[in-house]
Amino acid sequence: MKSEKEKMLNGELFLPHDPELAAERMQAKLLLEEYNSISVREKERSNQLLQEIVGTMGEEARISPPFWCDYGYNIHLGAQFFANVNCVMLDEAPITFGDGVMLGPGVHIYTVNHPMEEAARATLHEYGSPVTIGHNVWIGGGAIINPGIRIEDGAVIASGAVVTKDVSARTLVGGNPARLIRHLDH
Repeated sequence: MKSEKEKMLNGELFLPHDPELAAERMQAKLLLEEYNSISVREKERSNQLLQEIVGTMGEEARISPPFWCDYGYNIHLGAQFFANVNCVMLDEAPITFGDGVMLGPGVHIYTVNHPMEEAARATLHEYGSPVTIGHNVWIGGGAIINPGIRIEDGAVIASGAVVTKDVSARTLVGGNPARLIRHLDH
């Protein structure tokens, strides 16, 4: 029989209040509490904490506090990744960033979802769908990226956009729901 964590990692319905998962979320919250309160003068300690929080981290990857996530270990940051303040990453499934990705303040990325059927939702089960963001993507402040989304290389997401569908390479999308605004030159 699979554990709730195994189900979560496999994208299956799982119970988030399972003791193992609850303990892992608490561990992430404790690390985030320290990360979010560390002095800007302690850059080395801040970098060490971020490495403990996320699954993998490329060179010169940075996240400006405060930052929030559920587990951390499902977050994979490319080289020269930058996230501005107040970003939220609900990482029940992998969130993978390419190199040179920039997030404006208050960007939210969700992998967690709930069943659409009322009876199934009442069981408190949820499931995760991975989010993949390519290289050199810019996501403007306040944008929301929904579960299961793939954003290809060089795309730009306008501030405040709600991304509900995959985004093609070198395009600008915006609005709610996000729609193609224009193709970007190479």
